[in-house]
Amino acid sequence: MVYDVGRSTGSLSMNWRPDYTQALMRRELDIIRTDLHANAVRLGGRDPRRLLAAADYAASIGLNVWLGPELWNATPQRTLRYITEVAAAVEPLFRRWPDRLTFCVGNELTLFMRGIVPGRRLAQRSRLPRLREVVLSRQDTLRAFLAEAEASVRRVYSGPVTYSALPFERVDWDHFDVVGVNYYRQQAPATDQYLAKIGRLQATGKPVAITELGFAACRDADDPEFLSTFNAAPLSLLGMHIPVLRQLIRPRVRTVHPRDEQAQARLLIDQLQLLDQVGVDRAFVMSFSFPLAPYSEDPCHDLDATALSIVRTLPRGQHGTTYPDVGWEPKEAFHAVARYYRRQEAG
Repeated sequence: MVYDVGRSTGSLSMNWRPDYTQALMRRELDIIRTDLHANAVRLGGRDPRRLLAAADYAASIGLNVWLGPELWNATPQRTLRYITEVAAAVEPLFRRWPDRLTFCVGNELTLFMRGIVPGRRLAQRSRLPRLREVVLSRQDTLRAFLAEAEASVRRVYSGPVTYSALPFERVDWDHFDVVGVNYYRQQAPATDQYLAKIGRLQATGKPVAITELGFAACRDADDPEFLSTFNAAPLSLLGMHIPVLRQLIRPRVRTVHPRDEQAQARLLIDQLQLLDQVGVDRAFVMSFSFPLAPYSEDPCHDLDATALSIVRTLPRGQHGTTYPDVGWEPKEAFHAVARYYRRQEAG
């Protein structure tokens, strides 16, 4: 399960976990372990203190932990310094939990880090004309950075090291202990093409992890559009960035997509079964929650319908019925994944 402790595009940007507290983190990780029956969690976030606290607690309750510090939109030099500093701080945790901790040196750095694709911000880089052509022409730069990052991390951290790649990034996996790829089923037009890519990754002879997979909770949930767009109207986006407006503006969708939680659940289980059949070593569902896209009974305000999360964040001040102490309610996908993991656990 992918668990976000607070991703952010910059120090002054909106944090993806405005609801985060230490108590909530522990409660949600308990639910992931005991009710969802997950055996591993991939932690992403900007604040090393949050990452370390969540990793320590997750390992203490029996979860395998992939810890991924993410300093989006930074230069390669600053990113390298940040990754190395976090890796040094993680080393005592690895000594405490030597069988449960894996360090991830980055996530989709071609787009999330400056210096490979032109543009200071992610939005500029992702909208670049002929993006795929530019990306493929800059992969030597990515490989050089990853080689330097892996060497720097290993000087201060003695545990296993990996990277979470885009499917089209050309990573030299010889540098890493585990192959990690964010590979959504909807990124390949046909099943045989999807599996062929996984087969090439397995041919490295190293364990292969699908570090992100997931679907929206709406009709046409397998549309790849939902992997790269946030379905919020411009005024809603502005309101989310300004605390005073956040209290006054009710989030509104750009496009109404009819809710279909059953489709999300079915597609998730189909992909998990497919990955099990071909012998993938680990798979991380994206994601547990996404508080920036709250649920509403009114489709015009239901940002959660296109979110990949398996719980739906309730409007401010409301609490769930399944878990009255949290501000979210499980989706159908939560229950389907829990049943699937429970069978795997028993099996």
